[in-house]
Amino acid sequence: MNVVDISRWQFGITTVYHFILVPLTIGLAPLIAVMQTVWHVTGNEQWLRATKFFAKIFLINFALGVATGIVQEFQFGMNWSEYSRYVADVFGAPLAMEGLVAFFLESTFIGLWMFGWGRLPRRIHLACIWLVAIGVNASAYFIIAANSWMQHPVGVEWDPVRERPQMTNFVALITNNTTLVAFPHVIAGAFLTAATLVAIVGIWWMARNTVRARQLDEAIASGDHSGVPETSSPSQIDRTPEQLRHDNATLWRPVTRMALWVTIAAGAALFITGDMQGQLMFKQQPMKMAAAESLCETETGASFSVLSIGRQNNCDSIEHVIAIPNMLSFLSDHTFDSEVKGVNELQEMYREKLNMPNQNFAPNLFVTYWSFRAMITWALGSVVVALGGLWFLRKGRSEVPHKFGRLALWMLPTPFLANASGWIFTEMGRQPWVVVPNWADADGDPLRIHMLVQDGVSNHTPPMVWTTLIGFTLLYGALGVVWFYLERKYVIAGPSEKDAQAPDVGADDDSDKPLSFAY
Repeated sequence: MNVVDISRWQFGITTVYHFILVPLTIGLAPLIAVMQTVWHVTGNEQWLRATKFFAKIFLINFALGVATGIVQEFQFGMNWSEYSRYVADVFGAPLAMEGLVAFFLESTFIGLWMFGWGRLPRRIHLACIWLVAIGVNASAYFIIAANSWMQHPVGVEWDPVRERPQMTNFVALITNNTTLVAFPHVIAGAFLTAATLVAIVGIWWMARNTVRARQLDEAIASGDHSGVPETSSPSQIDRTPEQLRHDNATLWRPVTRMALWVTIAAGAALFITGDMQGQLMFKQQPMKMAAAESLCETETGASFSVLSIGRQNNCDSIEHVIAIPNMLSFLSDHTFDSEVKGVNELQEMYREKLNMPNQNFAPNLFVTYWSFRAMITWALGSVVVALGGLWFLRKGRSEVPHKFGRLALWMLPTPFLANASGWIFTEMGRQPWVVVPNWADADGDPLRIHMLVQDGVSNHTPPMVWTTLIGFTLLYGALGVVWFYLERKYVIAGPSEKDAQAPDVGADDDSDKPLSFAY
């Protein structure tokens, strides 16, 4: 492996690690803000318990997300310095906006929210979590705007003196049509992830309480308590069957149903925004979409490949086993008889336009084809949870079968894997470009503003990059273990009874006491 391959592996591994955490942070902040708002409006203390319970999950995830995200910024200057020099006048603006506006907004108000329970007036404290939710989504917008410029450069012109693009229109950059379709798709994926997690935790707790309550009923009826297994959760110790069922009905059922409906809404939004994004990509990056289907030859009325076999990175050996006639053409522009260009024709077209007769412009067909299908398949896990959960909680029911609780728990990784697969498809599909030519741009010379991946790496030796790659992989692996341990610990512990006590601002004179973490 040369330095380009190792650098790509390092950036890919650290990005996927980081993006496991990002969707949960983006989606969970608004959901917690809604929970706290319901408590603020209704005074129902069960919503306060839910707010503080899921806040623990959010804060652990947020901290790990910040730690892993910092590495992403530094890699641009360390492993990809040639790329950074090339796009410095453009890429720096949205990243600066993300850091100075969005991240400062969320980091400032998340501190006030964490330490402000019982110190800030309720309305001010509620406003803090809403500002955090706005901040995390604003961060996502500026990051996606930067990434979208790499996918479709706009708002720039070529600087012949420094031989790199310079930004001429910041508004055009942040209103890039690629950004405008990618952002809602990413946010919908984040809401799907967060809502699925909230729903699964609620379903698991209802199933657990249901089993525990039945065991206690049987023990009370027989007068023998020795057969009741002990629980590791403080919230189930010394609880009566009536109290467990009350928690199911008043705490877990409302929160879970809210999350299930958000899951369905997010799934619908993903379908709509994904269709919009796909149509745009057929125009801006036709090679990516041809690779996503392993479509090697141009076709009119092209079929959508459900399953293909063969050595998938080789057009000569691919055989489409199951296909839906004319569906790929429909996905490209909503007509069934349109022409969809294949990999081979696009390859020759790019070589001629760019005068690079020996360059391979096709991405890895195997990775692009299967990551696209993995994204769709993994997202179905959330559908199973949403439909099953709403079925078992219909008509006021609050008891969940133990088997469905276990099934839902097994579905927990699926939205995270769907998000990761989507980004792998997005980034691997634009190879070999790190900045894709804007083929449709009529202003200036669109073919000049582009960059191949191999031209963007720093001049490091392979052993140096191997060292950091191995180091980051081990470090992120350790952080992943810590993240999983803490999240699992607090989910099993459950909501505390003390969390139902509304903080009384100004009840005690603690002006001389240091600020303390609320959790």
